[in-house]
Amino acid sequence: MPKYIFITGGVVSSLGKGVASASIGRLLESRGLKITMQKLDPYINVDPGTMNPYQHGEVYVTDDGSETDLDLGHYERFTSIITGRENNLTTGRIYESVIRKERAGEYLGSTVQVVPHITDEIKEGIRRVSKGKNLDVVICEVGGTVGDIESLPFLEAIRQFKLEQGRGNALNIHLTLIPYLRAAGELKTKPTQHSVQKLREIGLQPEILLCRTEKPVSRGLREKIALFCNVEVDAVIQARDVRDIYEIPIVFHEQGLDDLIIKFLDLKVERGHDLRDWEERVVRPALSPSQGPVRIAVVGKYIELQDAYKSIYEAIRHGGLANDCAVEIRRVESEKLEKREVEAALREVDGVLVPGGFGYRGIEGKIKAIRYARENGIPYFGICLGMQCAAIEFARNALNLKGANSTGRCAARHVRERGSFSLGAGSHRLHHGDAGLGRRAGGGSLREAGIHLEGFRGAAPGRKFGQAADAAGGGPDAQGNGQSGGKRVRPGEEGAAGDHPGAGRLRRGGERQGPAHRHLHRRGLAPPC
Repeated sequence: MPKYIFITGGVVSSLGKGVASASIGRLLESRGLKITMQKLDPYINVDPGTMNPYQHGEVYVTDDGSETDLDLGHYERFTSIITGRENNLTTGRIYESVIRKERAGEYLGSTVQVVPHITDEIKEGIRRVSKGKNLDVVICEVGGTVGDIESLPFLEAIRQFKLEQGRGNALNIHLTLIPYLRAAGELKTKPTQHSVQKLREIGLQPEILLCRTEKPVSRGLREKIALFCNVEVDAVIQARDVRDIYEIPIVFHEQGLDDLIIKFLDLKVERGHDLRDWEERVVRPALSPSQGPVRIAVVGKYIELQDAYKSIYEAIRHGGLANDCAVEIRRVESEKLEKREVEAALREVDGVLVPGGFGYRGIEGKIKAIRYARENGIPYFGICLGMQCAAIEFARNALNLKGANSTGRCAARHVRERGSFSLGAGSHRLHHGDAGLGRRAGGGSLREAGIHLEGFRGAAPGRKFGQAADAAGGGPDAQGNGQSGGKRVRPGEEGAAGDHPGAGRLRRGGERQGPAHRHLHRRGLAPPC
């Protein structure tokens, strides 16, 4: 039976629970322990797949096609684990499961309540993540901030869980903030005291405190925190700002955090810490690369939000780490690029990357960037819509098909009125509207480019409409008309009429389906957008 570590956060959000949790996972793996990690999210969405990137950041798509919280990306980057659906549990999924059971009569007429039914479902979800696996430790990060009403059922479930597991089998680590008041020139411990007090009111006593701070915390302040928060002095760990997040496991180890966890949980370890490989292959090239810099432009519409393209940025950085090369990421907002000189934005870059996105806003700026990269011989990488935009740009400017575009189901009126192209991610076909562009071109130039041209209306040859829709997650347009038999751009994507990730909903045969882009993800046809 594995031991459990629950990581909560207090005072304010965005303290870095995900990175702290991942760093603890890295430490425990360095001691030879087998771990897995889980994120408990208090929001009522079933998953973050339809959430606006401005509100929630990126959606992290796991190997099994699940759309999950971006913290699972941190878990995979810091540790050796591979995450999936069970590694992310939301309030929406919990309530969905409980209501389904109630409708099926599984509660035998009982009054369904938060305690015990919701809390029991949460506890079952925590246990399920380790079923069938030979694990030593399960690390569970609880989203939100202690004191939020949304997270109360999770905290109550954890209180019960720790009691059921027994002493020495579950541990609570609380991440909190020690703010520095510049006017007074002092670090203040009161917010941390109040945060722990709130946690204790719920019935949870943290064994270890991780204190986010921008200044060193003196021994005297640590003793004060320990006294008022009822923890050992050595269990007050500084989580100071660092130059690079990949330093954090080393900073935690230097303060003995891994030894504390091993002591509290009575874990059997066969070796001391071994972070030499981490230091040599990750930390050193991150802080002191021997080559570079290489400048990569990321052209997107959510650039102003750091977490919207988190995995993209980290993947680029990892390429630099693997080659001991400094990487400078130039963030270019695609909507602003529509109104400015592209050369000024992309001058002296060594590569251009266009990620996915939602809605038509900013797509012309992406196409301008792609054209600049193609015509100037700059390496280009298109992900999801970024790849479709590359096909559109080539069709417009190399094949002289001026009306070439990308459209989703929600833009059916736009298609009928203006005629546009829709590139199918799986079929690799470029469809055209009723404007007759392909007919006038005769299809020759497209075929020469290796792209199969066919009419926009009607099913693909040899396939019924329902089959094509099922294969691609496509379907009727907003008025219920069958518009395409091939694989289509996902509803809510760039080129669609809506500008919200949840805009497109799929109907087929009168049955309501989930967002069409999930079907593509689950079939491995598209990365997260």
